[in-house]
Amino acid sequence: MHQTLIDSHCHINFPELAARADDVITRMTENGVSHALCIGVNLRDLPQVLAMAQRFSNVYATVGVHPDHREDHEPGMEELVALAGQPKVVAIGETGLDYFHLKGDLGWQRERFRTHVRAAKACAKPLVIHTREAAADTLRIMEEEGAADVGGVMHCFTESWEVAQAALAMNFHISFSGILTFKNAVALREVAAKVPLERMLVETDSPYLAPHPHRGKTNEPAFVKYVAEEVARLKGVSLEQVARVTTENFLRLFKIQ
Repeated sequence: MHQTLIDSHCHINFPELAARADDVITRMTENGVSHALCIGVNLRDLPQVLAMAQRFSNVYATVGVHPDHREDHEPGMEELVALAGQPKVVAIGETGLDYFHLKGDLGWQRERFRTHVRAAKACAKPLVIHTREAAADTLRIMEEEGAADVGGVMHCFTESWEVAQAALAMNFHISFSGILTFKNAVALREVAAKVPLERMLVETDSPYLAPHPHRGKTNEPAFVKYVAEEVARLKGVSLEQVARVTTENFLRLFKIQ
């Protein structure tokens, strides 16, 4: 394959991958994956995320607090903006809402999400959004806070075509993970077939969600090609075209030269 792919969402700072990061990045490039975006999920581990981006020329970083994390210290907008000003930080996130893992009064999640959207607008960087069993509230807050002003990506997308359309209308890209290759993901494949390639990204979310034929194993950026192959099959286009367009989408969205 001549065209290179990009893993738009991974966690190579997590213990499963960090200890062998050199091998992970080598294998990634050997498999035609040119860049990876290492995602921040809390402030405590942010130094590791930033260190990965400094260590490898083809790794970039984001700054954010995942909705599943309860923090001792909740960052305000100004703090997020300051952190986002560090070298190779290209987005605010992972942020959003998750009503699957946490129950009860989740007003704090919604307030945190609003803070992240405001920070993204203040520093003019796109958003990386996670939503699980919370699509209606996620889209409502995106609209109320003007997330369309900066755009971004709905990562590891597993929602309906209606949710995808609403996100696309707000200037967001849709990113698909290894879930797309799972046997039971029939409805998701139908959505992926409809999402315009020009608004699509591919990702691993590694070390989780390894695609078929590696399902159940530790995922890594090299495996993003299996996601791209499934997109190509669904779209009836070449793998090279999927690689070229999703790479262009990534570089343009995250303003990488």
